[in-house]
Amino acid sequence: MEIAGIKFAPLDISLDRRLQTLAVACGFNWFIFGGFFCLVWSVYLVLFTKYWHLTTLYFVWMWWDLNTSQTGGRSSRWVRNWVWWYYMKEYFPSRMERLPWVELDKKKNYLFCCFPHGMLSLGVFTNFGSDYGEYKIYFPHHTPKVVTLSQHYTMPFFREMALGLGGISAEANSIEYVLRKPEGGNVCVLMPGGAQESYYCKPGQYQIILKQRKGFIKLALRNGAPLVPVLSFGETDTFDQLEGSTLRKIQEKLRKLIGLAPAIPIGRGFFQYSFGLVPRRKRIVVVVGNPMDVPKIPEPSREQIDEYHSQFVKHLEDMFEEQKYNYLEDPENKKLVIL
Repeated sequence: MEIAGIKFAPLDISLDRRLQTLAVACGFNWFIFGGFFCLVWSVYLVLFTKYWHLTTLYFVWMWWDLNTSQTGGRSSRWVRNWVWWYYMKEYFPSRMERLPWVELDKKKNYLFCCFPHGMLSLGVFTNFGSDYGEYKIYFPHHTPKVVTLSQHYTMPFFREMALGLGGISAEANSIEYVLRKPEGGNVCVLMPGGAQESYYCKPGQYQIILKQRKGFIKLALRNGAPLVPVLSFGETDTFDQLEGSTLRKIQEKLRKLIGLAPAIPIGRGFFQYSFGLVPRRKRIVVVVGNPMDVPKIPEPSREQIDEYHSQFVKHLEDMFEEQKYNYLEDPENKKLVIL
């Protein structure tokens, strides 16, 4: 429906679809701007309201609790079951599948390595960051720990939701804390390409940053944790982005300064399907591949790290080439480009 040149959603769209769009619009923008908003709000509470003493007490408690994100986190079943996440997941829709032979040993901890990062890892969040969906059906004995930027856990109030969703800090000691647990039953969900990989989020393209990313291999070897390739088909179709050489230089400087990749997304607008901060409604399928076992080597050498890195890259490439025929249009012309 179009009024005065502005395209609106048809009136007969179901309530469920409207709630899905609202949930994903609020969710995407909250994950981008929520930390900053909470920081400003906290300062406002301290300086301009009668709740300054309660907010100050919260800051003291937050300082005392700061290391929680590095010691296994603090997942909350209540937070992970907010209906908000259900509607976000159904918007695309986003689903998880596993290869038929994939089984996890309940006595082991695993390192799930997810590609591509996309603009905001929507496939990873909707499948590992809540209790909706297929994860708990496929892997009922393993608790997912989603590895995210450490900055998220220094933002007042915002950090509580990040922890509640099962997040942990993206620092080596934080990941190792989970992988070395002797009782097993944990999964660290890592995006090795990091925020920088979001620069390559383009519809129909699968470009990932992996050639020089070897730290996760070292962590896996130090703890004897099997590496599990995870491919998020459709992730890059949810957004396009503005590009340019000058813009990229500015983005890189900002990324090094603040730790975030300030890509400018082109998604679905609130009033038309051309530009905006709302993801496009594209199917996302997160496919969990076959674990690649690695030996436990307390102090792996550079040669050993390179060897298992090469094996993992081959493992990932083979999985992509095999599975792209199940999930992508025009699979013959789709390639996994490793940068």
